[in-house]
Amino acid sequence: MKLLFLTQKVDRNDDVMGFVHSWLLKFSRKFEKIIAVCLEKGEYNLPKNVKVLSLGKESGRSRLKYLFNLYKFIIKERKNYDCVFVHMNQEYVILGGLIWRFLGKKIIFWHNHRHGSFFTWLSAKISNAVFYTSPFAYTARFKNAKIAPAGIDAEVFKRNENIQKIPRSILCLGRISPVKRLEVLIEAAEELEKNGVEFVLNIIGGAPERDKEYFEKIKTLSRNLEEKGRIKFLGEISNLKTPEIYNQNEIFVNLTPEGSLDKTILEAMACEVPVVVANKSFEKDLPGRLIFENSRDLAEKISALLNAPFDERKTLGRQLRAYSIENHGLDKLTEKIIREL
Repeated sequence: MKLLFLTQKVDRNDDVMGFVHSWLLKFSRKFEKIIAVCLEKGEYNLPKNVKVLSLGKESGRSRLKYLFNLYKFIIKERKNYDCVFVHMNQEYVILGGLIWRFLGKKIIFWHNHRHGSFFTWLSAKISNAVFYTSPFAYTARFKNAKIAPAGIDAEVFKRNENIQKIPRSILCLGRISPVKRLEVLIEAAEELEKNGVEFVLNIIGGAPERDKEYFEKIKTLSRNLEEKGRIKFLGEISNLKTPEIYNQNEIFVNLTPEGSLDKTILEAMACEVPVVVANKSFEKDLPGRLIFENSRDLAEKISALLNAPFDERKTLGRQLRAYSIENHGLDKLTEKIIREL
């Protein structure tokens, strides 16, 4: 079977989209050939049966050129793929869907946001199947919707006993934007400080241009605790370095609400790091002590985990890894895609 894979970016170093490289590497073992079309490409190291084609954003080309390249690749490579997997970008389905249908190519559209639009609806209707990971996702409502694993690479995200933990460390990792609700985390950190709890909060990630103002607001809220060494803003890191970062920290916190399923939560779990999350999608699968309601509740649950015996945290970490890989492993996702196609 030969696959056309469309995504935003192929770059193993990208802080947000770097996981796509692992996906393509895994898929290459199951598909005879993969044509990977992306808006932008960076560094990659993939097998010979994976061909990466960029629409040209890294060269500063115009949107008209992107469109020209997309149709060129769809048509020129039509004999080199049997089926299509579109990751997140509904524009690809809108622009190429009818051609793929005419050519008899089955389409899987991956979309996992809480909100959608007319174009999301249209993309879902054009596609043979729509994949989502959260039951609160907009696309979960469609008849052709299929719940799917998030695609966590068990070979990459795992506990490394050679990496020493930073004592009483809390990690928040990901793109900085309003949906991440970092102000709630800062309030929780202030509560911990007020209660005399020893901790260091490591915040890793950058803000896109549209969210720079929000980032400055968070920095202002954090100034007092940052001066005391309680909060550290460590900037963006390569996706390749995230397993090491997870392994360095004792607790992982994620404040994204239900509607999407933030992969960083599952990556942290796979590294056997206890997590505390806001996402209600996990209510059926995680104990209540790992899901919080508000900043005070978050502070209490962080404090309880920091003060838990080492063996208890170790056992919890192993249980979380088992859950992450069994339900959201990349092998499971690969099998799901092949079954649908």
